[in-house]
Amino acid sequence: MSPVTRPVLGCVGQPRLLAGLDAADRLDRAGHLSVHGALPPYPPEGLVALAEDIGLGGRGGAGFPFARKLRAVMRSARGRDGRTAVVVNASEGEPSCLKDAALLLHVPHLVLDGALLAAAALGAEDVVVGVTREDVEQSLGAAVAERGPVGRRVRVVRLPERFVTGEGTALVKGLDGGPALPSGQKVRTAERGLGGLPTLLSNAETYAHLAVAARIGAQEYRTAGLPAEPGTTLLTVAGSTVVEVPLGTSLAYVLDLCGTVPGQGVLVGGYHGRWLAPAAAREAALSRRSLAAYDAVLGAGAVLPLPEDTCPAGEVARVTRWMAEESAGQCGPCVRGLPALADAVEQLVGGGGGAALEAVQARMRGVLGRGACAHPDGTSAFVASALAVFPDEFRDHALGSGCGRPVLGALPLPADENPERLVVDWTLCKGHGLCVDLLPDVVRLDADGYPAQGVMPVPGRLRPKALRAVRRCPALALRIQE
Repeated sequence: MSPVTRPVLGCVGQPRLLAGLDAADRLDRAGHLSVHGALPPYPPEGLVALAEDIGLGGRGGAGFPFARKLRAVMRSARGRDGRTAVVVNASEGEPSCLKDAALLLHVPHLVLDGALLAAAALGAEDVVVGVTREDVEQSLGAAVAERGPVGRRVRVVRLPERFVTGEGTALVKGLDGGPALPSGQKVRTAERGLGGLPTLLSNAETYAHLAVAARIGAQEYRTAGLPAEPGTTLLTVAGSTVVEVPLGTSLAYVLDLCGTVPGQGVLVGGYHGRWLAPAAAREAALSRRSLAAYDAVLGAGAVLPLPEDTCPAGEVARVTRWMAEESAGQCGPCVRGLPALADAVEQLVGGGGGAALEAVQARMRGVLGRGACAHPDGTSAFVASALAVFPDEFRDHALGSGCGRPVLGALPLPADENPERLVVDWTLCKGHGLCVDLLPDVVRLDADGYPAQGVMPVPGRLRPKALRAVRRCPALALRIQE
């Protein structure tokens, strides 16, 4: 995700987390208090009861009940001199997610309110926010300065922008000054987290909901959403629009509000999520129960519709390769298994025949349940879901016919900072077309059979194919430009 990407904001119904942004781009401390009012104090058991009453679950992916986290930290603290810490996970290392960035760029005090409310209930001395974006770090730093002394140490720590940074043990290690990589151990941060202390670790949106509920009370909070799943949630739609919606809202309605449609299918939950076929996307509601019927979860709130004019198989291959490159590199399933899975998917998409599909299935089985963290399982599930929803696409590609559509990058990935370019010498080009056979993701032909563009960016992963295209051009009309 580019560090300058700023989401477009929207809402269904009356906003809560995004309240006040119709009149201001960012709520400073005074604007925040004007919109939301002062934050009332809560005793420890009162805060636990509030979280239970509103059914507050983590909004970072797993949806773990927040009240249970609070109780677990309280129990652990009794045997550790009562010392605890609070951590806000705002790393958001997936390029399809922008909701936490939206909160911290526009309403940072709401997140800080929730974290400080939890810290007061736990008696925690330290509140640490882990971020990966420079602009988010600056916005939070300004918010901390606007509040003045709060009786607790509030720190903002910038960590590497990687997919695995947001894993709990990786985040804590990074905040403690180590490498932001998963520990590979089943460590509960509620027992041993920041500095070895019992630590309450939750997502930025979760703390923002806590701050809203503390002000309006459980009864009012429940007036939005479903009886079993009250409140609102933030979604990142198509990698660019962050919209606040009541839980239970129709997925199709949200897509329409954001100016898009289900297209060929919708990926829900991000790159560790599941694909919904168009019919399922039109029927599904944004709730745990509704999505569970399609073996899907809302996860971190990413919703990615796939347009009709892009190649599903190519999009999946592109993301699978990126996921393999984003591994922690600490265990066999990540070091060898995920790159091998990405190779197998690319071979299938490139026309590897029936054996290619069997190879993909074998590579998926080879990583399941064997990783030091959930990354191999999540990546395998992403591929498996795509195979189930786009079976004809993958079969046609495996047999060599393909779909004939280019890969448009509808599933967002970080852009190469300095991509190489494939350059056509028009004085030499004879329109042989070998370049598009080797680089269908880069080269498109015009109506006369010549490259439609004279200069085309080449993603790093496709450099070997670009070099092959340069060597094989019969007219010697291609070159790579740094």
